[in-house]
Amino acid sequence: MTQMIEITVQKAAIECLQELGYTYKEGNSLQRDLKKVVLEEELREFLVSSYPGVPATAINEALSAFTQHQGMDLDHRNRDFHLKMTQGVSITWKDASGKEQARHLYPINYKEHEKNIFVCADEVKIIGKNSRRADLVIFINGIPVVVFEFKNMFDPEVGVENAHGQIEHYLLDIPQLFDFNAITVVSDGMETLHGMYNSSLKWFAPWKSITGDDIENKEEFQLETLLKGLFPKETLLNYLQNFIFHEDHNGKIIKKGAKYHQYWGIQKAVDSAVDNIKPNGDGRLGVIWHTQGSGKSISMAILSGILRQMPEMKNPSIIIQVDRSDLDQQLYENFVLAKDLVGEVQHADTTLELRDLLSSDGGGVIFTTIEKFRLRDLETGKEAAHPVLSERYNVVVMADEAHRTQYGFHKGGFAQNIRLALPNASFIGFTGTPVDSKDAETEHVFGKTIHTYDIEQAVKDGATVPIYYEPKMIPLNIKADYFKELEDTEEEEDDPNNAVWAAIEDAAGAEDRVAKLANNILEHYKARTDSLEGKAMVVCMSRRNCVKVYDALTALDNCPEVAVVMTTNIGKDPKEWNKHARTKDAMEGIKKRFRNPEDPLKIVIVRDMWLTGFDAPCVHTMYVDKIMKGHNLMQAIARVNRVFEDKPSGLVVDFIGISGHLASATKKYTGGGGKGKPALDIDLAVNLCFEKLAEVKDMMGGFDAEEINTMKQMELLKWSKKMVDDILKSDTITDKFLKEERNLSELVAMTSSDKRIWDIQEEVGIIQKIRQTIRKIKFPPGPQREKNERIKDLISKSLESQEIVDLAKMYDLDKIDISIIDHRFQAIVKEKGEENIKVELLRRIINDELKVRMPKNIKKMKRLKEELDKVLSDYHKNSLDSIAAIKHLLDIAEDFQKEDKRTKELGLTEDELAFYDLLSTNDKLLNKEGPIQDLVHKVVDSVKKNLQLDWTKKEDARAAIRLAVKKELRGKVPFSELDKLLKEVIEQAEGQYGDWPIEA
Repeated sequence: MTQMIEITVQKAAIECLQELGYTYKEGNSLQRDLKKVVLEEELREFLVSSYPGVPATAINEALSAFTQHQGMDLDHRNRDFHLKMTQGVSITWKDASGKEQARHLYPINYKEHEKNIFVCADEVKIIGKNSRRADLVIFINGIPVVVFEFKNMFDPEVGVENAHGQIEHYLLDIPQLFDFNAITVVSDGMETLHGMYNSSLKWFAPWKSITGDDIENKEEFQLETLLKGLFPKETLLNYLQNFIFHEDHNGKIIKKGAKYHQYWGIQKAVDSAVDNIKPNGDGRLGVIWHTQGSGKSISMAILSGILRQMPEMKNPSIIIQVDRSDLDQQLYENFVLAKDLVGEVQHADTTLELRDLLSSDGGGVIFTTIEKFRLRDLETGKEAAHPVLSERYNVVVMADEAHRTQYGFHKGGFAQNIRLALPNASFIGFTGTPVDSKDAETEHVFGKTIHTYDIEQAVKDGATVPIYYEPKMIPLNIKADYFKELEDTEEEEDDPNNAVWAAIEDAAGAEDRVAKLANNILEHYKARTDSLEGKAMVVCMSRRNCVKVYDALTALDNCPEVAVVMTTNIGKDPKEWNKHARTKDAMEGIKKRFRNPEDPLKIVIVRDMWLTGFDAPCVHTMYVDKIMKGHNLMQAIARVNRVFEDKPSGLVVDFIGISGHLASATKKYTGGGGKGKPALDIDLAVNLCFEKLAEVKDMMGGFDAEEINTMKQMELLKWSKKMVDDILKSDTITDKFLKEERNLSELVAMTSSDKRIWDIQEEVGIIQKIRQTIRKIKFPPGPQREKNERIKDLISKSLESQEIVDLAKMYDLDKIDISIIDHRFQAIVKEKGEENIKVELLRRIINDELKVRMPKNIKKMKRLKEELDKVLSDYHKNSLDSIAAIKHLLDIAEDFQKEDKRTKELGLTEDELAFYDLLSTNDKLLNKEGPIQDLVHKVVDSVKKNLQLDWTKKEDARAAIRLAVKKELRGKVPFSELDKLLKEVIEQAEGQYGDWPIEA
């Protein structure tokens, strides 16, 4: 049976692309300079056929513009090309009469996809700092816009992280390929992810929908879904033109591309706009409901960019309307960063500014808060009605967090004022919070929900992490009537002048309660960060309570750095609050510090700032001591749902009693058609933790921590070694244990603040110690195996200072190689006991050696690999006992050591030894003067001097090497045997130098 390797995945991708109409070519058949990556003749052919009236000199100028980019570094060059690819270049020339002509040229025809040349080519060699070979490249009109890197789905030791690591090497070795790259895909056949070339792996994502209405969550279909969902020609061109952009962060370029839910949601919005924008439709474009944290601001920016580019929109005005100034600022900043898509963005700071901007005929993007559509106070009194500002039809109002503030249709209400000001505008709503299907006002204002991306799917995709809810009520000394009155209101009334709100605020800020609250927060936070690094937010009823909690917290021993983030008024606030007052620049500074996971600022206390439109992914806990409801509650708790390294979840700790409001939010959420709960009960996670612990312990045959603690050191050593040995019995058992242990560690990290979990932490620590040793034995360390360390092990609580495997005491398991297999090592592994450990350790050492040595002596290494696989297979099938298996493995290892010794004694290099073996087996045929080594040096030298790229596929290159080797062998081998020996030498050279110069 043919060996199942990564080429199988590669071929499957090629077949699928061919079905989509792409032309397949072998990489070595492409006509190009190997130091360049553009197929310049194909690009020239496209430009000539697309722009027949443009002279050759102008075509050459355009070709030069599309292949040469500005920027000292790769990221700036990539941005420069992307702008040319999507926006084209203007070329001027003089005609025969001397009159100046001009034309705007694009390297891709986005309107007529059939006019473009789509090619997929495999094994594309590129010469850069080092020579590399890309697995699969998609060229459009000769431009390499997509790069695929594949790994073997049948190799348990490699995955998409290895493919991504290879891309990172390509960035250093062949950066010219990525000057043009739009999309990078990494796949091991099971997991397939797309992303931007310069992004870390955590930002790569699966593509899970082919049509936008279907979701495919099964991992085994990820490659097919990506290819059939994103790579149909029209879809790919649409994505390239509209769904990728670069952000400039003070000179640092960050490239971003839409995920599948953003693509399909925006596309449905575009389709709706075509059908429903006035005067052809009723102006209600619909609602896009994408859960908090899933990239709503990016979706809004991309949609704005597309609408602005649509010819039928005739340079529209896009009004981004929000209901709070903090949301306004955050969203505005995101749009400014995406200016490559949306162009210049204007911000209306006052009602007069807004009116001036809307009264002009020019298009563009305008930011405003909804309250700026208020009626003005004039010298003659308040305006009776809002004036008409523009009667244009190409005005689109894009509402962020569409909810009740959009529904003020009473006289002088904001919603009515907007429609009076812009009578022919069209409206679309974006929300991350629930849209109730029974809410007629939502449909009345915006139309139906046209795309939903709910909590359940976002968590499945890893776009957000789940949120858990933990009640830790500290009762308020207050009459129940106050709470009932507050419950009866539709939303919270966080107005200090409201008597009910003020009474609850006073009760929450009582001195003894604040002291208890501070103690609880610090104890909880320390317990949580014992197993999960991260930061926390505390939400209080008022600014006064924020300061009280700050004072109480910072007075406690071992309290980390804390800051209060709130608005201040130095003219009215007590002087004691002065340390919490910040300028705009200082506020930006504290924001950057809090977002930095390594900064010592660990906790911030807020009233309402940073509860909307603020992302700090390293925040994993929110302590709530403020009554919140509805969309405000949903927005606030979403601060802890951002993805960050290996953070498994966010946690909301309730000190004041918001459980009923969470239940209402959940009911409304599911009523609107969303799946998943805004927050899951911590009891669920605790129960899952106990269940997972029982499952893992059962896999280990059960153990009792107290009993282990009473063991003597020798007993403990024997027990732990047997445990590791049993788990290493087979790959299936080992892999299952490692997977389930990881799940257990994540659950412990999620629940570590719950006292019920504290009793099992020692047992978890024992399991983690076993896992640590197994990973050291089974997997060689390296960048691809590095894990983030936000989740901390509890090993200090178990088997203290006890090494589980005695080999670990003698050898550094992180750096083991063939050299450690000395007499002392052999004596240990031949002793009876722990055979699975010893077999696994030997397997790892030999496998590592095979990977290193394979290119140097392919035939021999393949034979040893087959021998290794047979020994392991027979051992795991119990058809070979442990003593015999270990002896076979030691024999293979000894073979390596003999090779090294022989190479040194013969005075040869590693790659000369294979040729020496070949010639020495024909020793009787050789008519030699001096040792065979002299002839080997000459033969290998003659091969190397004549190597060239793809020489194995070029007959003239092969002939040159044959002739050079023949000259060295002529006269030393009987003429009748010369061709036979020459053939064997060439075969070895093909095996050893077939990928030259990569192996050189």
